[in-house]
Amino acid sequence: MKQLALVALATAVSATSASALEAHYSKQTTATPDKAWAAVGNDFCGISTWHPAVEKCELTNKDGKTERMLHLKGGGTIHEQLVSHDDKARSMTYIILDGVLPVSNYKSTLKVVADDKGATYDWAGTFDAKKGSTDDESVKAISGVYAAGVDALVEKSTK
Repeated sequence: MKQLALVALATAVSATSASALEAHYSKQTTATPDKAWAAVGNDFCGISTWHPAVEKCELTNKDGKTERMLHLKGGGTIHEQLVSHDDKARSMTYIILDGVLPVSNYKSTLKVVADDKGATYDWAGTFDAKKGSTDDESVKAISGVYAAGVDALVEKSTK
């Protein structure tokens, strides 16, 4: 009986950890892949030059890790940490450490993928709903962040 209870607990824990929420948004641009990636910015704070919700970005280095504090228009902050940045692959992955978004355990990748008509911006992430928020609220919030950002990048890269 004790072994059965442990198996049931292990199954419940693995099912819970595998049920992270997801958001994804992608959009094509006529810009070349290199021009599309250049619009993202050459540092982790480049987001302040194109995302319409970001008023300013402060870049810091803590314990050898690159972090940014995003100050949002209308108030609120998001504290993020860079996981990887690869200019050759045109990809950047980061996590949220703390902030006003209704998510926890957030990890996201923004990348530029070459295609036959130029490039495609692709922004995707996994996360859990923050305590007090529903899954739908969390997915809607992150989907909105991605859509606003990618749409702005497409506009910026085609100028």
